[in-house]
Amino acid sequence: MQRAAWAVVLLLSLLPLRGAERPNLLLILADDIGFSDLGCCGGEIQTPNLDSLAANGLRFTQFYNTSRCCPTRASLLTGLYPHQAGVGHMMVDRNYPGYRSNLNRECVTIAEVLRAAGYRTYMCGKWHVTNRDGPDDDNSNWPLQRGFEKFYGTIRGYGNFFDPSSLCRQNRFITPENDADYQPAVFYYTDAISDNAVRFLRQHQQESPGQPFFLYLAYTAAHWPMQALEKDIAKYRGKYDGGYEPVRQARRQRLRQLGLLDSKWDCAPTVGDWDAIKDKAWEARCMEVYAAMIDNMDQGIGRVLAALRRSGQLENTVIFYLNDNGACAEDMGRTRLPEPPADELKPMSADTLQTRIRLPMQTRDGRAVKSGRQVMPGPANSYIAYGRNWANVSNTPFREYKHWVHEGGISTPLIVHWPAGIPAARRGRLEPQVGHIIDLMATCVDLAGATYPRRWNGQPIQPLAGISLALAFQGNPLKRATPLFWEHESNRAVRDGRWKLVAKAGQPWELYDMRKDRTEMHDLAGKHPRQVRRLASQWDAWAARAQVLPLGAWKASAPDTHAPPPSARP
Repeated sequence: MQRAAWAVVLLLSLLPLRGAERPNLLLILADDIGFSDLGCCGGEIQTPNLDSLAANGLRFTQFYNTSRCCPTRASLLTGLYPHQAGVGHMMVDRNYPGYRSNLNRECVTIAEVLRAAGYRTYMCGKWHVTNRDGPDDDNSNWPLQRGFEKFYGTIRGYGNFFDPSSLCRQNRFITPENDADYQPAVFYYTDAISDNAVRFLRQHQQESPGQPFFLYLAYTAAHWPMQALEKDIAKYRGKYDGGYEPVRQARRQRLRQLGLLDSKWDCAPTVGDWDAIKDKAWEARCMEVYAAMIDNMDQGIGRVLAALRRSGQLENTVIFYLNDNGACAEDMGRTRLPEPPADELKPMSADTLQTRIRLPMQTRDGRAVKSGRQVMPGPANSYIAYGRNWANVSNTPFREYKHWVHEGGISTPLIVHWPAGIPAARRGRLEPQVGHIIDLMATCVDLAGATYPRRWNGQPIQPLAGISLALAFQGNPLKRATPLFWEHESNRAVRDGRWKLVAKAGQPWELYDMRKDRTEMHDLAGKHPRQVRRLASQWDAWAARAQVLPLGAWKASAPDTHAPPPSARP
């Protein structure tokens, strides 16, 4: 009798999620943005549109990605851990099943599942889950061949924002100059992603207004190079002249006010000595441009939201926003890199593809793309990252960065906005339950009333690794049966309830109590050896079944046989 009563209560709690009209699904993924960069997460960067989504939706405060761009995208698209989808590292095939750098055929994408369920499926932005990314390459793992009906974006992972390489419309490589469907006065890739998303939404209303849609909006902001429009940079001129610590201090204060930082947690220390920086104007400019890139992305999201309002679709569109990894400490272009020989520089024709993804490069009008401290970042002929010290600011209050699986590498805000499905009393609330990017596929399948397949095109499909987050929308507990796991570049972690076990490559395990010390400042491994052994054993079992092993397979050389085994004791 009690079980029957509980079943009725559960059914009633889910009724708002199961209306006759299935919701649209909009999934927004940003690139290389830190935990505290957005205004609604403590930052000083102007993000009014994302702040509004947060104020009228939910903010998951303990949500995780995989710490790197293409593994996160593989997990997001498939609901599997990245190694299970074949993308355990970057875009080089290492000849191990978990490291083929190409989505395998033992997985399906969200677009494939939702399209089979009657959804229209669109994508704008960065794909980055195949190493077949040239105009003459096999395109069987490009968006249109993995479930999307319409695609505008880039197959590769990064590039010049004013002339991105591998730019495609549908399956056809294009340039900013020969794309008949989009000719702005000034081409800027973040704007192009937003504007083409609006275009797809307008076409959807004309072509199939009675069908729900799934739109995957994958920005490259704020991945290096630090390039932005001058009108956006101007908003932040002088804002970072005081250096790293004043910005971090202000963010810490706002994080506490917002309830995102427990006053009992010790913040990770500031990285970098502003007084020792010789060219402060150059260093401050790096952060100004970075802020402008995020600002511009938020403006574009605002245009997408406006399109949904105009069509009457905003109320029943579930919007997810998250970042693909923590802030990026990479130093690309911060020292002078090669430039093309002067005799090679000449304007490119409208149909000439930009084939150079890294320096040396040139602009379409024939200028050399420059790097190093003699070049101010921002314009099309600069190619510079903002560096470790500013990444430490972006990741306030956590330690480490993209690549690592400490909190600074894997923590992302998750904003969920859905007026028709999130009760009014829940809007603007913080949701502390732990979630992972593997959960997004399960959530979308659940909300769409779709069926996740056991077989696809005659091929057995791996079961979902994640769970639906829909229960949390109503304030109910999630039903997660297993811990969460990570591996990237031999950095590894497991999260089980309050406990997190984490280690850098080749280093012993560290143990943290996430309730008392989410900033990972007090290693408890020595005090709780049994907990270490338990969690390490779980990690070993997961690594064996999730195609993570051999540990070190991500390297260009043979697997790392000198690293300690995964379960090495501290």
